[in-house]
Amino acid sequence: QVQLVESGGGLVQPGGSLRLSCAASESIFSIYVMGWYRQAPGKQREVVATISSVGVTNYAVAVKGRFTISRDKFKNTVYLEMNSLKPEDTAVYYCNADAIPGGIPGPSYAYWGQGTQVTVSS
Repeated sequence: QVQLVESGGGLVQPGGSLRLSCAASESIFSIYVMGWYRQAPGKQREVVATISSVGVTNYAVAVKGRFTISRDKFKNTVYLEMNSLKPEDTAVYYCNADAIPGGIPGPSYAYWGQGTQVTVSS
């Protein structure tokens, strides 16, 4: 079973920065796309940014130019650098990975982390 463990959330003032990390367990054969999603109270979960196995990135319009997603393939870790944070960025941020579990080739599945709270407030 693949596990994703997020860290780095917290309380920050508007205009501040935070860096989220998400590490996947070692019981993985391969990871395709990794990404970050967020869910604000009363709203649906939405994609923030994704990065493919070859480094192609995509961002939501709301965060483009402020957030940067990166990935360490050797550590099975994905990062989200968040700058110029706004109150509307407040949400629970979830890590996602499309991964093949175990040590042999096979079908991939979507896995989620437990979420980390990001609060932007003065």
